[in-house]
Amino acid sequence: MKVIGICGSPRDGATSFLLKKALEKLDDEGFETMFISVKDKDISPCSHCNHCIENKECSIDDDMIEIYDALKEADGIIMASPIHFGSISAQLKAVIDRCQALIMEDIDIFKNKVGISIVVGGDRSGGQELAIQQINTFYLLNKIIPLSGGSFGANLGACLWSQDDGANGVKNDEYGLKTLDMTISHFKEFLIEFNDK
Repeated sequence: MKVIGICGSPRDGATSFLLKKALEKLDDEGFETMFISVKDKDISPCSHCNHCIENKECSIDDDMIEIYDALKEADGIIMASPIHFGSISAQLKAVIDRCQALIMEDIDIFKNKVGISIVVGGDRSGGQELAIQQINTFYLLNKIIPLSGGSFGANLGACLWSQDDGANGVKNDEYGLKTLDMTISHFKEFLIEFNDK
């Protein structure tokens, strides 16, 4: 099974560290994984030109093409974002919005894929749950099955606190790392069980 991890951070810091950690756990279980970062990529925002409605492809020729190809092949999707003013990063929002072209190509292109979220903020409660809800809204609108880590620890997904110290900060966030472990564990189990049916 294939899992794509999209890092929505414009830097190579805590969000990248956490997503790579999650993908490594899945690698160890035999999943085929791919890490994609928006850092240094040319991904323009959607211009709402409606070209994709008529032509079944995006009018913008940029690095989003790589992400389109990976999303098509993926069984599981992990979207990871830093918290920017209580929400996901502009870079990840651009990726989400540009998926309109894929949906116009095939309305069921995401059907029954499985998705989880990893979010990290400089404050313990800096908008992590709102950011996960934004990612989950994308999942729900497009027939992707959104998962969390379950009750008593990771109700919506992996929420971490960097303490404004990047990867070093999240390495010391024991509670946050527990939410990551719970979410990845549930994601792994669900993908295996769902694909066995």
